Formats: sequence, C-alpha cells, structure tokens
Amino acid sequence: MKKIYRANILYTKQKDCFEIIEDGYVAVGDDGRVCRVAADRDSLGWPDAEVVDYTGKLLIPAMNDVHVHAAQYHNQGIAMDMELLPWLEHYTFPEEAKFADTDYAERIYSRFVSHLRRVGTMRAAVFATVHTEGTRRLMRLFSEAGMGALVGKVAMDRNCPDSLIETVDEAVSGMEQLATEYSDPQSLVRPIVTPRFIPSCTPAMLKACGELASRYGLPVQSHLSENLAEVASVHQLEPDALGYGDAYRRYGLFGQTPTVMAHCVWSDAAERRLMKEGDVMVAHCPTSNFNVASGMAPIRTFLDEGIRVGLGSDISGGHDLSIFRTMVYAIQVSKMHYQRNHDMPFLLLSEAFWMATKGGGSFFGRVGSFEEGYDFDALVIDDHDLYPEDYTLEQRLERFIYTGDDRHIVHRFCRGKEV
Repeated sequence: MKKIYRANILYTKQKDCFEIIEDGYVAVGDDGRVCRVAADRDSLGWPDAEVVDYTGKLLIPAMNDVHVHAAQYHNQGIAMDMELLPWLEHYTFPEEAKFADTDYAERIYSRFVSHLRRVGTMRAAVFATVHTEGTRRLMRLFSEAGMGALVGKVAMDRNCPDSLIETVDEAVSGMEQLATEYSDPQSLVRPIVTPRFIPSCTPAMLKACGELASRYGLPVQSHLSENLAEVASVHQLEPDALGYGDAYRRYGLFGQTPTVMAHCVWSDAAERRLMKEGDVMVAHCPTSNFNVASGMAPIRTFLDEGIRVGLGSDISGGHDLSIFRTMVYAIQVSKMHYQRNHDMPFLLLSEAFWMATKGGGSFFGRVGSFEEGYDFDALVIDDHDLYPEDYTLEQRLERFIYTGDDRHIVHRFCRGKEV
C-alpha cells in the first residue's frame, strides 16, 4: 500500500551537506521505494494514500554496517589486550569453532540480529564462520526479521586451528549450496564470497573463491592492510603480487564483482589506485583499529581520491555495534589525523553520516537516501528529551548521534516495511 510519512526529514545526497525538510513528507510506493520527498502534502498527489504522522520527530535513513563478524558477538567488549594476529589465535578462532554446534549458532546469532535491529542497522555485510549450517541459520534469521544482509560463509584452509580448516572442495560445496538457495538478486538476504584474508587462505582457496564470485555474480568481502604484521605476512605468502590488494586482484577478488575490504589502514598509493580502478569499497572500522592496535585509516585521503567508504562496527575487534557511535569514533580518528597534518581536514558530521547511510548503503543497492527510487530504509527518532527548543534540526541530529541511544529509535523500516 502506498504511504506518505510526515516528519522532520534529514538525509545526505552528497557527503558535504544535509538535505533538511522541516515538517516534510516522504512518499513510498507499493514496492517499498521512495517516490518523492516534498515540503508540502499537496504536491505529492496520491490523495487516497495513508499519511503516517511523525510530526516533531526526526526521519533519517537507516544505518548500514559494511563489516561485522556475527560469530564474534559473544566476545564483544572483551579480549582487547592483544594485537590482531595473537587476538585471532587466542580469542577469535576458539569462539568461532563453537559454531559447529548449530544450537549454539542459533542462540548467538539470534541475539546478534536482535541487537543489530535495536541499534537501527537495517543492512549489514556479515562474516559468519566456515560452518555451512550455522551460516544458513544466520541468513534465515535475517530473512525472518525482515532485515537486509549479505552473509558470508567464511573460507580458510591455513594458519588457523584444525577445527576451522575446510578443504577447498568442502568450502566450495557449502558456498554453492547457499548461493543456490538464495539466488534471487532482489532478495534482502544474499550470500557474499568471504575469504577471511590472504594469510588464512591458500592460493587454491583464493582461486576457488574468485571463480565462485564470477560464476554466481556474487559480491566479495575480506580484510585488507589492517595490521603491519599482516601486511608483511602477505608479502611473504604472495611474493609475485605487487601488494596486498594486487594479490586479491590476481584471484578475481578485488573489484571483478562488487567488493568491500575492511580497514585499509596501511593501503599505499598503488593499492589505493587499484581500489579506485576496481571501485572497491573501504569498510572503515575505527573502534577495531584502535582496539587491536592496527592504526588510523586515512579516510580523508580515500574520500578525496574518490574511493567509496562505508562504516563497520567490526564486532568483536570493535566493541560497539552502534553505527551512530561509529560515526563519532570516525570523526574523532579524523581529528587525530588533523593534529598530525592540517592539510587533512577532519570529517564533517555530514560526511560521517553519509558514510553510514548513502556511502555504505551503496554496497546493498539503492540504499541509504530518500532520493527517488531508493529503498525506504528509515529510522524515526523521538529525541524530545535531548534538545532545547532553540536547536536546529541538524543540531538535534548531531546531539542524538553523540548522546542518544536505541531507546530514542521508535520505528525502523527496511525496504518500506516496518521491522
């Protein structure tokens, strides 16, 4: 049914400014997509459409998390005392091995999806584990919740515990099962090819992942240049490659199909050129980069060079599932860069918001804005207890981002349906 939503509307067509309509209207069609935004009801037409009245509240696009490990949800907020590679060995891999038990997987994944919904994230690019059945259950939970997700059965066959190693044939079989079961390109939930990262995948596994992505037209997600020890390891493992990104590219995993790479803290100019050429998206994960001592990703450089950027919570390297708070952390990291180099301006609020909505949303399709033809993924924010009467709408949004929480989110929509 066609609906018209009335509220204070804020979104970002471009990253450097907000589109703001005080007491405006969004018209949403039967397909769950935005038809028009206007300042007055009469200009929209549709005289018989239902008007849903959120007068006084904020209506914004929903959040998008372009890098999160669902199987690490139980470890959220602990194990922050090591760098990346020891952290994986001592904390992360033992936890992921538990997901061979499908009952355990169901229990943890249910909590994860519920928490993601609560903090207003309607789309996510998600790592599961190597376990096919556990991954299938996670995909089903997203479908039942009415939320969008690209869910990856993780591929790895070296430098990890025996309990998490699969043969290439086993990995391919599991991924093909999921690709066949979730083959509708319009589905809110789809598989994504997910080699964990080059240190944990043999050349045969990487080659198989690239071939799967090509054969089924699937997107790809992995990690790139997160940690200096990891980067050095890749140089040893792939000596013929020009760099970490080039190693992925040689296996068909770097822009040959839509690709998102997490972190990119240490991506040099040559790697960034490859990213731009392949339209590879950066998943910026500021909390994780600090927590596992990886460094500070140069997001201003990526944006200035025309590289797409979204935000990731990266649970459990990151400790906070809220993309609203991830915006704050991203701005703070950019201010640290600014202290070292005043030629690298820190992020504006609109830029961080754009990365959380339209920037990251572009990995899922026409998502993250209220422009015509975009999926109506939206949040209604009741912030009446946060602002004095003289705040502008942009100031109200800023205050909510910095000091609000999920209790202020009173309605959530994904592709036009309330979640």
